[in-house]
Amino acid sequence: MKVKADRDESSPYGVMLAAQDVSTRCKLGINALHIKLWATGGNKTKPPGPDAQSAFRALARSDMKIGRIEDVTPIPTDSTHQKSERRGRRL
Repeated sequence: MKVKADRDESSPYGVMLAAQDVSTRCKLGINALHIKLWATGGNKTKPPGPDAQSAFRALARSDMKIGRIEDVTPIPTDSTHQKSERRGRRL
């Protein structure tokens, strides 16, 4: 746990601290990375959010070589619809 408040765990600052910790642990033998980016996807939102960019920047600043960034977000292949309120007339 890098930040003290729960609301800061998913913030770009918390992700940046976690990425810096990962890079210091990987200094022993790993100097290059291939990154797979996974967002919510499906019938929900596709973009990964601001946290991913801050994590990539923190890894690049810590002298880790980033080889490939691959987006593995699931894409729906059928006609699914978002979960929403009930349809039809309600009394």
